[in-house]
This record gives sequence, structure tokens and C-alpha cells, in this order.
Amino acid sequence: MQNNAALWTRNFILVSAINFQLVLTFYLLVVVIVGYAVAELGATTAQAGLISGLFIVGTLVGRLLVGKFLERFGRKTTLIVGLTGFLLFSGLYFIPFGVSMLLFVRFMHGFMMGMASTVLGTIIAQILPASRRGEGIGYYSMSSTLGTAIGPFLAIWMMLNVGYQSIFVVSTVIAVCCLVVAWLIQVPDIPKTNKAVETVVAAKKPNWFSQFVEPNAVPISLIMLFASICYSGVLSFINFYAKEINLVETASFFFLMYAIAILISRPFTGPLMDRKGENIIIYPAFIIMGIALILLSITHSSWMLLLCAGLLGLGYGNIQSVCQTIAVKSAPLERMGFATSTFFIFLDAGLGFGPYFIGMLLDYIGYEQLYLYSAFAAFSCILAYYLLHGRQSSKNVLANE
Repeated sequence: MQNNAALWTRNFILVSAINFQLVLTFYLLVVVIVGYAVAELGATTAQAGLISGLFIVGTLVGRLLVGKFLERFGRKTTLIVGLTGFLLFSGLYFIPFGVSMLLFVRFMHGFMMGMASTVLGTIIAQILPASRRGEGIGYYSMSSTLGTAIGPFLAIWMMLNVGYQSIFVVSTVIAVCCLVVAWLIQVPDIPKTNKAVETVVAAKKPNWFSQFVEPNAVPISLIMLFASICYSGVLSFINFYAKEINLVETASFFFLMYAIAILISRPFTGPLMDRKGENIIIYPAFIIMGIALILLSITHSSWMLLLCAGLLGLGYGNIQSVCQTIAVKSAPLERMGFATSTFFIFLDAGLGFGPYFIGMLLDYIGYEQLYLYSAFAAFSCILAYYLLHGRQSSKNVLANE
């Protein structure tokens, strides 16, 4: 009877809007920062790569530490602090300090985004009705999908037409908007009884590991780590592969098609997960992702490349939202912040460090082999998911029926 509970509330829309702007800013800057560092600051290619990657390292550190901030200062304060810092470091890009200072700015900018985005995910999980949590998180993750698609398009257009300083102006204006909108969010308190608090403290205090991550969310987060490593080879190297197969113009629409596939599927997959459980979505999603990677390894035409993008949206895009929902559901309300940060730590680690190891592998194999091996890795995730979560989920669904 709770299926009629409100989903598109004022808070839900505001939090999703901030998340969209944060992701858009990340992709806007990550596309241009390497060129800026080389052209304007005289950085070497290696230094420019480090400047780009340090943002993700900062994000990881922010997510790792945000659980302690949430416990001590609460969600609203932590969010405001994170977004204030995000605005501050957005403004520092205007000053040509040099390579060393830009490294610091990128790390801290990522740290602040890691804090803010994790709090947003925690608030979303808290305000969604339990019976529609899968559907709600699916819609919420679409804000990230839109940012992923629009950010690179905007970055490339601005680099060609207006220049780096205008890009920094846009990113700073977006940061201001995020902070303004954050003040309008009403964050409900989490009800706690003394008994519940005592139970949590007693259970978690001896374990230093649980002071930073949620142990119950680690198994599904490991699945997300494996899946994101497979996807990171597409995210980082699709443009190089497109040049090799002479499909550069088509590749510019790759992530747009990826986003469209997610937008089309999400209204169906979220409610289906809430009714039938996560297995009915995630097993087909891994199969579709594997098929997409196999097709990518043999594609030589525009329509096949765009088909691969759409299939990856249906596959990896839904894997990400389902795994996030499982991570959130695995923890009690008072540990939801840790569960959310745990999930994104593993996700960011896969996307951030995966390209480094894949780049080393590309010294010995070609892109076709890379995507073929990635397909086999995606298929192997099915077994890992079954062992770490899927078989227990099947038992729970049968018990509820």
C-alpha cells in the first residue's frame, strides 16, 4: 500500500539537481584540465595526467572520511561545508599558480565533491519511501547520467568557442547554484532510540574498519568495483579506439546514446526491482554488458558503435543503480551514510584506477582484445554476484512470496 507514497518531492528534486550539477562540473573540468595544464602552465603529459587523476583520489579520500563528519556534524552541515569548499576551489582555477598548486587544488576540489555527493546519496536514501527505494535511486542516478552526457559535450564546445577562463566561470557559477540550492533542502532527522544507539556502538566500536566503511555494503560494492573496472576501459579509451577504426565523429555521440538508453530503461527497471527483487535486473544487465563489450571489440561501423553504447547503458547503467540500492538497503538508517560512501569508494576506485592498469595492459594488447577480455570479465561478475549476494537475495524473494 506504500507504492503510492510520494517520490518526486521537493527535497528529491533539489538533491537530484545538485547531484546533476556536481557531476556535470566534474566531467566539464576533467575533459579540459589536461589541455589547460599543458597549454597554459607548461605541464608535461605525465604531470597533466596526474593533475586529472588527483581529483578522483581526492574524491575517494572525501568519501572515506565523510562518515565521521556525518556522525559528528550531521547531514545538512556536512553538505554545506562540502559545497562551500567545492565553490572555493572552483574559484581557484582562475589563478595560474603553477603545476604544484593546481595539483593541490584538484585534490581538494575532488575531496569536497566526495563529501558533498556522498551526503546527497545518503539524504536521497533517507527520504525515499522504502517500498519505492529501488525506483527512486534509479531516477536519482539519472541525474548523474545526464551530467555524464552533457558535461563532455559542453566542455568540447566551450574549448572550441570560448576558452578556458570561460569554462572556469561556468564551473564556478554552477558551484554557487549548488550551494544556494543546498540551503533550501530540508533534511529530516533520523529517529534513534537509546537502545538502538547502544547496540550500534557496542557492535561497531571494537572494529576500526567500520568507523570508515559499512561492512554490510562491502560485498555488493566489490561487485561494483569489478564492473566499473570493466567499464573504465570504455570511458577512458573509447576516443582512441574510435580514431583507430575511423569513427571519431560517431564517438562524439557515444555517451549521449549511453545516457538515452539509461533514461529510457530506468522508469521500468526501478519499479520492477522493487516488486521482484534485484536479481531480475542485474543478471540480464551483466549479460547485456558482456554482449556490448564483445560487439565493441569487433565494431567497424557507426551503427554498431552506437548500438554498443545503448547496450552499455542498459547493462552497466542499471548495474550501477541496482548495486547502489542494495548497498543502501544493507545498512540500518543510522549507518546509511557509511553504506553510501562505501559504495562510491569502490565505484570511484574502479573508474579512477582501472584506466591506469588497463593502460599498462594496452602496451601488450590492442583495443579489440581489451574489450573482448573486458567482456569475459563482465560475464565472470555474474558468478561473483551470485556468490556474494544473488543466492541470498533469491532466498529472500522466495520467503516473501
